[in-house]
Parts: sequence; structure tokens; C-alpha cells
Amino acid sequence: MTIKETGFKGMVELFPDIIPDERGYFLETYRDAWLKGVGLDSNFVQENQSFSKKGVLRGLHLQISPNEQGKLVRVAGGKVLDVAVDLRKGSPTFGKTYSCILDSKLHNILMIPPGFGHGFYALEDAIFLYKCTANYSKESEIGIRYDDPDLNIDWGAHDPIVSAKDLALPSFKDFCDKL
Repeated sequence: MTIKETGFKGMVELFPDIIPDERGYFLETYRDAWLKGVGLDSNFVQENQSFSKKGVLRGLHLQISPNEQGKLVRVAGGKVLDVAVDLRKGSPTFGKTYSCILDSKLHNILMIPPGFGHGFYALEDAIFLYKCTANYSKESEIGIRYDDPDLNIDWGAHDPIVSAKDLALPSFKDFCDKL
């Protein structure tokens, strides 16, 4: 296992060891000790899977207290541009973004701590998996528009497929005004 620091407190990118042989390959996609080894909570209570066609953009989503979610995200098939935005009030990286390509051939994994907005853009048809540190709560769900000019995220998307729900999310400024 290789662990890459991201420059954001609580967020790391993980690259598991892949063991190939003539039949295919084997890898561990999660081990509690990996995250505990870098001082992170890994008390996951829910796991989700979604499928997105190439060109779909989902996000930016998060849950607020008392149901804040940390997420351990990866793709089991395909490739996505994954984006996390630090929305932790008082954080030195507040409003900053981290992005990486999650690729089913690399099997890389991103640990996103509670308090981050999260979204992804499907560069290929993709099966997206994520473990969560809190159960989903509709009452705690909020978000920010993916194309907010203050965040200036380069999705590399030229006319993404975005849900009506995500298009109705508030701007970063409006989100901040409610903090």
C-alpha cells in the first residue's frame, strides 16, 4: 500500500498493492489499519454503489452535522475525475479543492473526511463505490453547484449530464452565507 498525502488534513489517496498472476489479480480494497496508521477514523457504517455513463457529473454533495459523512471512494470499473472541496469552517484549506483521477486499472482510493463537498465526472462509463462514516440523511444533505465560478473547478467537461437536483444547488457564496 502506498499512501499519498493531499495537503488537506484528513484526506489521503491510497494505492493498494496489486498481486497479478496468470488468472488475473488480487488486491485489498480496504484495511482498517491503513487509515488508522495515518490517524484517520475508519468507522464505516454504510456502503453505496452507483453507475454513471460517460459524461455524467454528480455533485458537489455533503452532509452536515449531526450526520457528517467521511467517504472512502473508488471506482470498480471505468474512470472518473474525483473532486473534493474543503468546506470545514475555520480550516486553513477552506474553499480549496483537491482532484484526482480514480481509475479502475490503478485501483486507487481516496479518503475524504467529513466536512468536504464531493463530486465526480465520469470520464468513461463508471461503477463508483463509497463507504461512509455516517448513514445517509436527507435532512442533512446539502451541496454546492459544480460550476460555481468562485470555486473555478476544471472538470474538463464540455456539456456534462447533470441532474436537475444538482443544477438547483446553491452557489459557494450562498453556502458560505449560511455557515
